[in-house]
Amino acid sequence: MIWEVFRQESAGDTYEHVGNVHAPDSEMAKQFAEVQHARRMQTNSLWVVPLDEISEVGAQDAAFGGRTDKSYRWAMTYNDIDASFAEEVEDSEAEQREAARKRRKALSEEGEA
Repeated sequence: MIWEVFRQESAGDTYEHVGNVHAPDSEMAKQFAEVQHARRMQTNSLWVVPLDEISEVGAQDAAFGGRTDKSYRWAMTYNDIDASFAEEVEDSEAEQREAARKRRKALSEEGEA
């Protein structure tokens, strides 16, 4: 049986697909995943999932109620509209980066507790 492996480097980071392992059951799959995908690099956690349990809802199949691109919500998407807004856009971008940094820090601290 094939198991897909996703690795999280640090608490709060996203999981990235790092490969797969062949194992007869979940316990062996977890052990193989640790040895092959976490032993030599910093790893906070792994997801080990049976290949046949993974499915996708692609853009063609999505029925999310319309537009899934929410970039219009962020001021940084309006950079090319008018130069007079440059300072306001820069402040907004800095504010969004700071908020994201605080969320990651809070998640990290929560994971350490």
